[in-house]
Amino acid sequence: MPKIKSKQSIAKRFKITKKKKVIKRSTGQNHFNARETGKTKRAKRSDVSLQGKQTAANIRRLLPYN
Repeated sequence: MPKIKSKQSIAKRFKITKKKKVIKRSTGQNHFNARETGKTKRAKRSDVSLQGKQTAANIRRLLPYN
């Protein structure tokens, strides 16, 4: 039986932690950040965990070997 390929677009955007949580980067970091407040800039630097259980399960299914 051949290996299952990971969906590369998902692999570049999401990481799976040891305890199988799905982590992604905060959005809106590319440009127009000079107008943001300091609080917003700091918040964008941190990673966020996905909230929906079904969404996280779908992401895990697309990344079979993580």
